[in-house]
Amino acid sequence: MTDPEIGRTLRHGPFTTNYHDAGDGEVVLLIHGSGPGVTAWANWRLVLPELSRTHRVLAPDVAGFGYTETSGDEHGLDVWLRHLTSFLDELAVERVRVVGNSFGGALALWFAVTHPHRVERIVLMGSVGTEFPLTAGLDAVWGYEPSVEAMEELLTYFVHDRSALPPSLAEQRYRASTKPGAQERWAAMFPAPRQRWIDELAVSRSRLATLRQPTLLVHGREDQVIPLESSLRLLDAIDDATLHVFPHTGHWVQIERADEFTRLVVDFLGGRAAGGAATERAGTVGGDRDR
Repeated sequence: MTDPEIGRTLRHGPFTTNYHDAGDGEVVLLIHGSGPGVTAWANWRLVLPELSRTHRVLAPDVAGFGYTETSGDEHGLDVWLRHLTSFLDELAVERVRVVGNSFGGALALWFAVTHPHRVERIVLMGSVGTEFPLTAGLDAVWGYEPSVEAMEELLTYFVHDRSALPPSLAEQRYRASTKPGAQERWAAMFPAPRQRWIDELAVSRSRLATLRQPTLLVHGREDQVIPLESSLRLLDAIDDATLHVFPHTGHWVQIERADEFTRLVVDFLGGRAAGGAATERAGTVGGDRDR
């Protein structure tokens, strides 16, 4: 059986990137989060098919994760940014609309402040990128030691309603986290003390203030991994930002609210207001303000 997590292969510099490339039109770059066993497909499988109806969607496994391989350092902010930049350069993609989830949100922000001319719009979901105290949920994610029981515990942090998940998911994610070499790479990624990695990924308020791209912030109100306060700080710091909060939703908005999240993103990336009846129910806060 073909593994859906394995897409195309691109060799560029020290990187051999596993990625998915679907659809036509303006390019959307999907950057996944940092959970153990994560891949671009695992993170975005419910979003990518619908989004690719209107855009060309690129979803790589970030360096150090999934099936992407490197011949040098595998992790660190500089490596991750070089990887994404080199990936887009090799594909001759000049400009993107970027969607970042959690850890991937921080990479999206750093890419945007480092290469502002290459980013048209930004979507950040449950995003890292500001300073906040390490949560119990994030400590559990980054400190994961492989077992089905540990993965079961992580799922209680990732979602608000476990009934929304397939019963076999913990076993599937556990197996993904124990692929040859996966745990060794994971253990080296965010070692204790873990507060330093939040601080390293944070973008200063002064740099956030330079962003002029329309930005959609999305957060689950019951997120136990990345606190809602992180998105509230981003809302306050980014000039053209809107925040959409989903009630009764945890960290995996793209899983628990897949259809609503995808419609919201498609509308926003298409230049339409991130709104409508669903937004009013969920509680959207506009970020336009005098400076």
